[in-house]
Amino acid sequence: MNRTYYYARVSSTEQNLDRQLEAFKSMGADSRDIVTDKASGKNLERTGYQALKSTILRRGDTLVIKSLDRLSRNKSDIKNELEYFKAEGIRLKVLDLPTTLIDLPAEQSWIFDMINNILIEVLSSIAEQERITIRQRQREGIEAAKKKGKHLGRTAAVYPDSWAENFKLWKNGSISAKEFMANTNLKRTTFYKLLKNY
Repeated sequence: MNRTYYYARVSSTEQNLDRQLEAFKSMGADSRDIVTDKASGKNLERTGYQALKSTILRRGDTLVIKSLDRLSRNKSDIKNELEYFKAEGIRLKVLDLPTTLIDLPAEQSWIFDMINNILIEVLSSIAEQERITIRQRQREGIEAAKKKGKHLGRTAAVYPDSWAENFKLWKNGSISAKEFMANTNLKRTTFYKLLKNY
């Protein structure tokens, strides 16, 4: 029996998948048929997506995505993936590309194949350009911050005032590492980072 699966992706763990998931649920998608990734679209090395291709999808199945750039933001990758799905007999439906949702008799499908090829060429070019623009803006933002003397990344951990005396107590075995952390009000990772550098 042919099945329909759904794939949603956002670029980072801070972003949420709600918009894509809502679109799938409105089509009657079951949660168990939805595969998600929180990973960049710069390449195809994503756990969920690779699982879809290698173990879940079968010939005759349908894969639904919200937009073409959910597959990738790399034009050649998008084209390769579309060719892969076609060769494997897996239908791809793109919600933002309505012509991919229409069912036509086989003798008329060439019309939509032609339209889709044109649209895919345009949309994949846009997806790739967006990725290039995002990277350029990030670089410009970092350069501007550096020129202003702003510190980028995490703030460096500072030794608390009571560090030296507690260090002596810990070193001679009077207090445990746990007590040392409590006395200096430090979290485990910060404590061991400071200890290593001390």
